[in-house]
Amino acid sequence: MKTIYTAFGLQIESEFPLPELLQSTTYSTNQIDVKIEQTILTSLWEECAGDDQYFFIKEDYVLFRIPEVGIFLIQNGNEIFVSPIGEVQEDQLRLYILGTCMGAILMQRKILPLHGSALVIDGKAYAIVGNSGAGKSTLASAFLKRGYKLLSDDVIPVTLNEKGVPVITPAYPQQKLWIESLDQFGMTSEGYRPIVDRETKFAIPVRDQFSSEITQLAGVIELLKTENDDIEFKLVQGLESLHTLFSHTYRNFFITPAGLLEWHFQLTAKMVNQLEMFQLQRPINRFTAHELTELILSTVRKEEKVV
Repeated sequence: MKTIYTAFGLQIESEFPLPELLQSTTYSTNQIDVKIEQTILTSLWEECAGDDQYFFIKEDYVLFRIPEVGIFLIQNGNEIFVSPIGEVQEDQLRLYILGTCMGAILMQRKILPLHGSALVIDGKAYAIVGNSGAGKSTLASAFLKRGYKLLSDDVIPVTLNEKGVPVITPAYPQQKLWIESLDQFGMTSEGYRPIVDRETKFAIPVRDQFSSEITQLAGVIELLKTENDDIEFKLVQGLESLHTLFSHTYRNFFITPAGLLEWHFQLTAKMVNQLEMFQLQRPINRFTAHELTELILSTVRKEEKVV
């Protein structure tokens, strides 16, 4: 049975249940942007893979294999084919469908996928980017605790609107939080689904704290871990801004083999002149999410007053 969902500004028809996403209520068959189907890709993988054990990438075409999970084909910005391996659970397939597959779809559609969490603060969007484990979702959760709304967690879709202004399109209403973060926020994991079996990272639905509006991107904050005791917050400018956006583009190793380097440079060059960009270093020896939230809010509001 196929179901139609709305996410990343797209109408998605899927043979796989995607409970994380919002089901679409207004659509017609000619309005489907992306189709997700199950098929057998074993022979295609053997034909294309060559020396690379995981990825085969060319223009408008990404083929990858995750051992004991599945083989995935993303092409033309509108098709995802999934070939499950063995008795893999649907949770594991969804992890890659909503992550790597959607990241590839967005790139093929010339939508910039940043790796992080995006929030609405005083009517504008701010993206918190960083490497895995930097604490992006935990920091975003601290904002949600204060009543702010989430636009995306993990893959952030960024485009330029008709006026050339960078905007974020809402993804879907879910966060991923480690058990340690739940503990710090006084939450229990009971009732939440682990991302993968035996994993201590949980899927947290946030439908009541999700913004469904396309929102202007006003700032990007790179979150880094440091062994220092103090929090450091600095402005990022010039070429460093371009480097930050490239470094935190989701699955950025797709860009060159997919022939998207020029597109990525031109898009991010247009973006950096319209954004405030910061680097925020947080100590790893203590929980700082609430302090970081205060610091970001005071800085953002100060910048708005200057403008």
